[in-house]
Amino acid sequence: MTLTGSGGVVIKTITPSTSFERQFKKLPQDIKKILPDVFRDLLKDPRPPGLGFEKLKGYKKPNIYTVHITGNYKLSFEINGSDAKLRCVGNHNDIDRRP
Repeated sequence: MTLTGSGGVVIKTITPSTSFERQFKKLPQDIKKILPDVFRDLLKDPRPPGLGFEKLKGYKKPNIYTVHITGNYKLSFEINGSDAKLRCVGNHNDIDRRP
């Protein structure tokens, strides 16, 4: 069952972009192991508690969101309908510069 989040947002699928897949391959193993839990939480609740969900200011088309994976890593995505398209994953500084 998928829950409706803030503003009626529902995430039913998660699709990685090519750049996300490239960046994922470079991540440390411990971060790679955490990501399935993050994805599961996003599917349960589009604004999962504890993941530091935030909408980035200045990005309107598309709207870009980020969630924290750990203290030093986060990922960015855009929501199209009920699909969350994963854009980037990496350390905070990289994602803040180029989400």
